[in-house]
Amino acid sequence: MMVAGEQRENPAWSYEDLVLFLGAMLPCFTAALLLVHQIRFPSDGVRSMTLQFVFYVLLLGALYALIAGRYHQPFWRSLGWTIPSRGILLCILAGPALAIALAALGALLRAPEELVIQNLMTDRLSLIAVVAFGSVLGPFFEELVFRGFIFPLLARSLGAWPGILLTAVAFALVHGSQFRWSWQAILVIGLAGVSFGAARYKTGSTAAATAIHIGYNSTLFAVFLLQRG
Repeated sequence: MMVAGEQRENPAWSYEDLVLFLGAMLPCFTAALLLVHQIRFPSDGVRSMTLQFVFYVLLLGALYALIAGRYHQPFWRSLGWTIPSRGILLCILAGPALAIALAALGALLRAPEELVIQNLMTDRLSLIAVVAFGSVLGPFFEELVFRGFIFPLLARSLGAWPGILLTAVAFALVHGSQFRWSWQAILVIGLAGVSFGAARYKTGSTAAATAIHIGYNSTLFAVFLLQRG
């Protein structure tokens, strides 16, 4: 029996659309590279975050074309971007708690630090760009794609919890290169992905999962900045 907040996923899109979206990644990244190449940046960190931002905007446009253009569905509502009537405060508080718990697990497993991101923060402006993108913009886009677009498709085919787990695996693998493919780090990120997916399923809201993700990333950045003084 389903409890309040849980819902059966029935997205308008199909696996064909998932393949089309994945196929749009290379053209979007190439276009982002060409656009960013024309601009002079004060540091590699700012350049990298700008490239990532443009890439995400172009991918969001491709996602919009699939959902609103191909199926004439309301874009945000189709991706579950709604504010849940109950539980949003808990989601906001859950992000920092989850970050602390998984950071402790990572330390216990001796997971490596995310050196790729840290090395981009070479000055104040690059630090602001990395923190702003990593704390807010990155989680926003990732949740729209993973929990808003991919999860409903898997949940409809396989069931909610297999969908949550498979989406979390994909989410962890996407971040694997940032941690030199350390299994410890991938496990920690995967567990975070399971938590985001469970929130999406229980509340029916991608915004709720995004709130946890933002709180999670923001806490990790805050701890990192405190350690750096």
